[in-house]
Amino acid sequence: MLKVESIHWKSSLPLTEDYVQDYDKVSDLFEHDPWNESSWAERAAWLDRGNPLAADRGQLVEVLHSYNKAIGNAPQALDAIGKLKQQETLCIVGGQQAGLFSGQALVIYKAITLIRSAKLASEKLGRPVIPVFWIAGEDHDFDEVNHMYYLSQDMQVSKIKIEHPSGKRSTVSSLTISQEQWVTALELLDASLIPTEFKPGWMDLLRAAAAESHTLVDFFGRIIAKLFGAQGLVLVNSDDPKLRRLESPMFAKLIREHEAVNAAVLAGRDQVQALSYSSQVELNERSANLFVLDDDERILLYAAGPDGPYTDRKKERMYTREQLLDWAESTPERFSNNVMTRPLMQEYLFPVLGTVLGPGEIAYWAITRKAFHQIGYQMPIVIPRLEFTILEGTVQKNMHKFGLSLEDVLYRLEDKQEEWLRSQDTLKLEERFAEVRAQFVEGYQPLVELIAGINPGIGKLGETNMGKIIEQIHFLEQKASDGARAQFDASLRHFQRIGLSVVPMGKPQERVYNIFSYLNKYGDSWLYELVDSDLKPDGKHKILYM
Repeated sequence: MLKVESIHWKSSLPLTEDYVQDYDKVSDLFEHDPWNESSWAERAAWLDRGNPLAADRGQLVEVLHSYNKAIGNAPQALDAIGKLKQQETLCIVGGQQAGLFSGQALVIYKAITLIRSAKLASEKLGRPVIPVFWIAGEDHDFDEVNHMYYLSQDMQVSKIKIEHPSGKRSTVSSLTISQEQWVTALELLDASLIPTEFKPGWMDLLRAAAAESHTLVDFFGRIIAKLFGAQGLVLVNSDDPKLRRLESPMFAKLIREHEAVNAAVLAGRDQVQALSYSSQVELNERSANLFVLDDDERILLYAAGPDGPYTDRKKERMYTREQLLDWAESTPERFSNNVMTRPLMQEYLFPVLGTVLGPGEIAYWAITRKAFHQIGYQMPIVIPRLEFTILEGTVQKNMHKFGLSLEDVLYRLEDKQEEWLRSQDTLKLEERFAEVRAQFVEGYQPLVELIAGINPGIGKLGETNMGKIIEQIHFLEQKASDGARAQFDASLRHFQRIGLSVVPMGKPQERVYNIFSYLNKYGDSWLYELVDSDLKPDGKHKILYM
């Protein structure tokens, strides 16, 4: 049985911290209190009254079925898609970019939160609620998704990376990755994983997924489907051309109302700032909050006025309103949303009961409430993603050896290491050197002052001379200290292992390491134990004792 402990790990984002700890402070920025049981029924009732602008459910089911079948998702996920035809079926939606080998571990925890939240909501409301994972295939920042990190045997945070195939600012789902690139990345992953009983199975799964994948989005989708399809997790690629055709009316609305939508976004930012929080998104007075694909490049649109014309940032390309509206109807796959309109498009496509967001996402969704209202929508319930840190047996043992608490590791590991080193210093080197320095200065200073009376130049020389001798004492102290430290090399490596395991690069483990090093060591039963547990997304950080 997996031991799970809940702790409060303060968010570095004050708005998110208040959302979780003191909702009343931020209640004006959101629609529903996530900690109030009645919010679920209220949101469901709003959806039942009918969304003023919503995608056709039948067509949505066809698009989802086609995509999920193509990536080999499980029968349970395809059944869940079928349920969407019924008006009573609602969704819990959350998404992420398509990282290499699934990216950071937090991606996996988001999937678990979606499944858990859908299950809890379904029990609360007595109606079907399905989990939907939104793959942000429309993103163009390849450098954000083309790599993964792992902790190497020689205690280095190491990276496996795929190079950009073209160099253009194209969407990630349109960049073809060659079989040679997959093979190289898989070989590097294979070399990074220690031999275990689980390793051959995982490597076979990943090789099979890569062999059928042309893009990072394909590969990512197949991995997530293999891990969670049997739990009914439905996947959607935001850059799927079939989905784009379904989105056509919403793109047209966002083009027509771009000025009002952007004004609402800016007002949302002002409201956030009026509450003394900083805005997590850089906004522009002229932004149309949409991207258009032109010559294989993803261009963010800016508007000169309510009816256009529209340009790129440098004003090198120009588009009329009629041209964009024509494209929205004839070739909607040319369009994609930015960070501010993506939540609105999600609302158009799905009956979203709740959306699962990480700490940074909560902070920027806080800006969107007025934009939702502008379209005639209401914000869904914002569910904080479950956060986890895996505490492996060796790390627990080392912590016990040095008497370290979890708080020590999270907040003051370096101080604790120095404290431990000082406690090992039986020679009391620091004390003795300080004593010698003080005695030297005490004996030498009067002499320097005495000779300064002969000649100020000699006095100055005396001061310099004294400084050099003190410097040499410092030098010897440093060498002696290094020598003493060398005796404790093994122990210092244990401290290093603790730090690199729990807070690599000074960040939470889930934001750095990929999940496969843990799946390789421990198998996947613990993942499904979490899915089937009674864990609730309560905003607390979970420690998993392995």
